[in-house]
Amino acid sequence: MIYSEEYKEHIEYTFAAFCKVVLYNAAMTAYRDFGRKQKREVSLEYLMSETSFEPFTTDTYFEQYDQPTVFVAKGQKIVVASKRLADALSKLTEQRRNVLFLYFFFGYTDTQIGKEYGRSRSTANYWKLAALKQLRKEMERLKDEEQEADTF
Repeated sequence: MIYSEEYKEHIEYTFAAFCKVVLYNAAMTAYRDFGRKQKREVSLEYLMSETSFEPFTTDTYFEQYDQPTVFVAKGQKIVVASKRLADALSKLTEQRRNVLFLYFFFGYTDTQIGKEYGRSRSTANYWKLAALKQLRKEMERLKDEEQEADTF
């Protein structure tokens, strides 16, 4: 199909007008979004001029406590820095605590733990799982107590 030159020119002008409208609307949307963003945001330079102190944060995840708790297992000292974990571990019986230490700190398998106590692998596994379950309950109880203390 052959189009006349006038028709082709009309199509070009129509397309150019369409592109101008699209670009205009996109620019208006961008300006509107930028204005909304400016209303909500506060620059750090403004905050620095308004405050008398340097804004900063301290990561307390790796912070060591003043007096870490020390447990002894197989003649070796195990230092537990987390107060909540140390309190929960101290609530466990010595056997359960030692089973957890053997498994997590010394890398013993259930079979090796069983041999250490003269029991089977399945018994050692049961002791480990029971100790973990009790430890989890103690940790949750201590967490709840801390939250209650913080609310008062």
